[in-house]
Amino acid sequence: MKKIINDPKTVVAESLRGLAAAHADVLRVEDDPALVVRVDAPVAGKVAVISGGGSGHEPLHGGFVGQGMLAAAVPGAVFTSPTPDAVEAAVKATTGDAGALLIVKNYTGDVLNFETAAELAAAEGLDVRSVVIDDDVAVKDSTYTAGRRGVGGTVLLEKVTGAAAERGDTLDAVEALARKVIGQVRSIGVALTAPTVPHAGEPSFDLADDEIEFGIGIHGEPGIERTAVVTADELVARMVEAVVTDLPFAEGDKVLLFTNSMGGTPLVELYLAHGIAERLLAERGIVVERRLVGPYITSLEMQGMSLTLLKLDDELTELWDAPVNTPALRWGV
Repeated sequence: MKKIINDPKTVVAESLRGLAAAHADVLRVEDDPALVVRVDAPVAGKVAVISGGGSGHEPLHGGFVGQGMLAAAVPGAVFTSPTPDAVEAAVKATTGDAGALLIVKNYTGDVLNFETAAELAAAEGLDVRSVVIDDDVAVKDSTYTAGRRGVGGTVLLEKVTGAAAERGDTLDAVEALARKVIGQVRSIGVALTAPTVPHAGEPSFDLADDEIEFGIGIHGEPGIERTAVVTADELVARMVEAVVTDLPFAEGDKVLLFTNSMGGTPLVELYLAHGIAERLLAERGIVVERRLVGPYITSLEMQGMSLTLLKLDDELTELWDAPVNTPALRWGV
């Protein structure tokens, strides 16, 4: 294992210190428990949108803390859900009379711990709701989840709900918007290599040089099929087919296309794949109105990519375009 680390046990804490040093204008990092919090939190009269999960997916979630997105992110150890007390601490640090919405990826540990935290906060009189995102079309049940996994759609959900909270929407409205997004976003991922968790010291699974894993999650979970390496045209066509037919998306639909690197795939390959996806969607009469390309929800150094489609309407487009100021997404500010 070759990584730029000191000690596998301190990777997350040291990384968070670096995040805080680099982006002190938009966030602060708290210790024991570890939290990434918007620098001006709590913001009076506005819903606090909070998310989190195991580390190793950066910039998700800490990189999306700031104006127009998350009020706080709760990082666990690498690929390990944060504890309920850490989530509760994030709620207390950011939540006022407007309440809080917890965005939870559909992994068993995340769902259990965030739900427990919401119950603890509610017992202290805070209005806390939670939504679970499960946009992965690859598998129904996997290593870490019952039901579909929460993957790339999480980024889009955090942006849209964060924008709604920023403009002053009520908790009821932000929650309803979140459920709307969850209902019309779909994703699929593929891996060319496995990630290596620092404390494990070896790849999460074995994949030959001439193989790809189709339908992977973001923790090195198995996909739905292991196949021979194919051309980019063939691979992206299969990914587009899987996503489009699941909702299904139809001719005339306006969408946001999110082409994501799993961490190790370079932009030269990612833009190549994005171009193919745009062409294939146009051939189906699906209109790509907005785009996001880059490593925004990763799996350490895994080589691979994911495609996410969100069906847009005027409100979702407006909220996507709304100003955002975070380490990873920044426009309109």
